Amino acid sequence: MTTKAVRLYGKNDLRLEEFELPEIADDQILVEIVSDSICMSSYKEAAQGSDHKRVPNDIDQNPIIIGHEFCGKIIEVGSKWGDKFKKGDKFGIQPNIKWPGTMNGLGAPGYSYPYTGGSATRVIIPNEVMIQNCLLEYHNDAFFYGSLAEPMSCIVAAFKASYHIEDNYNFHMGIKENGKMAILAGVGPMGLGAIDYALHNDDKRPSLLVVTDIDQDRLDRAASIYRPEDAEKQGIKLVYVNTAQVQNPDEYILSLTENKGFDDVFVFAPVQQVVEQGDRILGFDGCLNFFAGPTDNKFSATLNFYNIHYLSHHISGTSGGNTDDMLEAIRLMDKGSINPTAMVTHIGGLNAVAETTLNLPRIPGGKKLIYTGIKMELTALDELEEKGKHDSVIAELAIIVKRHNGLWSPEAESYLLSHAETI
Repeated sequence: MTTKAVRLYGKNDLRLEEFELPEIADDQILVEIVSDSICMSSYKEAAQGSDHKRVPNDIDQNPIIIGHEFCGKIIEVGSKWGDKFKKGDKFGIQPNIKWPGTMNGLGAPGYSYPYTGGSATRVIIPNEVMIQNCLLEYHNDAFFYGSLAEPMSCIVAAFKASYHIEDNYNFHMGIKENGKMAILAGVGPMGLGAIDYALHNDDKRPSLLVVTDIDQDRLDRAASIYRPEDAEKQGIKLVYVNTAQVQNPDEYILSLTENKGFDDVFVFAPVQQVVEQGDRILGFDGCLNFFAGPTDNKFSATLNFYNIHYLSHHISGTSGGNTDDMLEAIRLMDKGSINPTAMVTHIGGLNAVAETTLNLPRIPGGKKLIYTGIKMELTALDELEEKGKHDSVIAELAIIVKRHNGLWSPEAESYLLSHAETI
């Protein structure tokens, strides 16, 4: 069976190609991919090529398929897995697997395999994914929620990884319940997901949530989706701060805590000044979670070790989530507690993947959602109406998006998949 896929051959060398997949083995599963969202991690992977810890050294001869936030349907099941999966089942995938024989034992779909990645029409899921229970049952009607479950699982993991030592040096994992939380550089796609999870998760929520950024348009969009008045109804004070417009940002942000400092600070940009600001605004027993992964392996920042010693400041960092984290994200989406559609600002087809991935830091907005079976240039949701003047399908899509407060939706996905040009 043929597939069309975007493959990585070396640093900044991505190619959309059509090629034949081998017959699946008894312990493999053939799937059709419907949606895949592009992650900043894929940009880093493309920029680093084989220098990336999860990418093999021989991709110039044996290229890998990129993309790890994908969702779709099963086409064929090898005999080993016939009792657990069947043709037509929908699936999500938790790509953060570990398997002997892969690069540093950190192989992953979208990084390490010649026939497994999200930027494709069809791929083969290898045995190790099923062994580790990382091919997940998925029952939602909309596929894009399955793609967003992976980034949301990273946020779930980050909240779990924060910790506090409140009495007798006993560790308490997770954010501080009813505590004071700050999300710095927090209105990008992952920051929006973190706001959603902080406000609506079933475990622990803060009493104060301060979200900062230097882009007023993005702050305004976040505030229109996650509104302070709605948060107040849940007992959470939600404050958005443009630190570029405040004379003394540290002083102002700390004043929101009555100068006591924050219990949990999440840093969503790999910027030295932001990390150091996060350190300065921590309170006693506060935990700084460095969420944003840098591309520079020498990235560093200055931290106050006096405060680490005397004020019990803690540092944490997470990369990806596990299967339990992803199942938690899917559960919360299915019950309507969280709705990560706010992450999505652009849509496109498989033909848009290579250029979008290589230029991701320079494309404004949030998540770029790809439907791999269609041909469509990358388009911002707020550009649909203008582009619809020359395309009746896009025009109808613009009407649907507008009906959903400018957000992507299951209705929009269904219409696009029914009417877009196939690739």
